[in-house]
Amino acid sequence: MRNVNLKSTTKLMAVLAIAAVDIRAEEARIADSAERRHIVVSIPDRKLVLFEGDRVLRIYDVAVGKPSTPTPQGKFAIINRVPNPTYYAPSGSVAPGGHNPLGSRWMGLSAKGYGIHGTNVPSSIGKAASHGCVRMRKQDLEELFEMVTVGTTVELQGESSESLTRILAVAASE
Repeated sequence: MRNVNLKSTTKLMAVLAIAAVDIRAEEARIADSAERRHIVVSIPDRKLVLFEGDRVLRIYDVAVGKPSTPTPQGKFAIINRVPNPTYYAPSGSVAPGGHNPLGSRWMGLSAKGYGIHGTNVPSSIGKAASHGCVRMRKQDLEELFEMVTVGTTVELQGESSESLTRILAVAASE
């Protein structure tokens, strides 16, 4: 009887060890994919492009900062991700919901006070209309939110690069 229990225990340990290796491999694959993902926002084109390595995964229309409150330029990182954020302003706070200017998701950037978020004014998408943040349509924002992690690089470009111009031209012709 003792020999049977020992064999069962050994088999169980082997199955658990294989499962642990499989889980670690999947976690490494996800982490590698997330590390290779990065976002480029073309401020003049008002487009956000999600890349995985050199491959374009998605292109979204966005709103950017108006001339009096421009979107910062440079390379940043996502430092936090908040579903259903509360908006805090000097005049008070706005709870999550339809009236919240941040929409349903917030992805804070390493540029203090700036982020990628939704909007309660969807007609602003495609315009220079924000206080400097990057605004997205609800459906697009929620999709992007699931595809990026804390640490994802975000490049906010004040001028279109040649390669980004080609990418946007190809996307527009499709």
